[in-house]
Amino acid sequence: MEAVKSKIEVVGAPAGVEGPGFFATSLDNVVGMARKNSLWPLPFATSCCGIEFMATMAAHYDLARYGSERLSFSPRQADLLMVMGTIAKKMAPILRQVYIQMAEPRWVLSMGACASSGGIFDTYSVLQGIDRVIPVDVYVPGCPPRPEQVLDGIMRIQDLVQKESIRRRKGPEYKAMMASYGIE
Repeated sequence: MEAVKSKIEVVGAPAGVEGPGFFATSLDNVVGMARKNSLWPLPFATSCCGIEFMATMAAHYDLARYGSERLSFSPRQADLLMVMGTIAKKMAPILRQVYIQMAEPRWVLSMGACASSGGIFDTYSVLQGIDRVIPVDVYVPGCPPRPEQVLDGIMRIQDLVQKESIRRRKGPEYKAMMASYGIE
């Protein structure tokens, strides 16, 4: 029983060196693990994808088991922007402002065909993908995507968060990408 207990405790630990009474790892690994398991999503839902997100939050799928149960409706208290549904061109500056108001590090999940590519609405008034206004980290396909797909998207964001270096956001590549969007 003791061997099983020790294996369970080590499963969630980052890679490192351990011995009797100590565990050593890099700061990147510790910060990545902490960020991965404590994402604070801000849902920006405009249509039917928002309903699927609500199903994902409900008891059957339970997004809380991934450390994302604390929804934030203030951009200043969120680190994951989940854009769901059709985004009109008039909403693009607002979406961009919400993104800018979020503190670094911040990640974006584009959920559904409408947010990712404009969906079936190839019209003058619909933004043909939010990546024209803000950078997107993970795309969740579907119209609307099933809760299982949303959970997969969250897990992909968690993988990105855990592997991201704490120095990445200070690098020239990241600054160039943000400059290409006219941010900072």
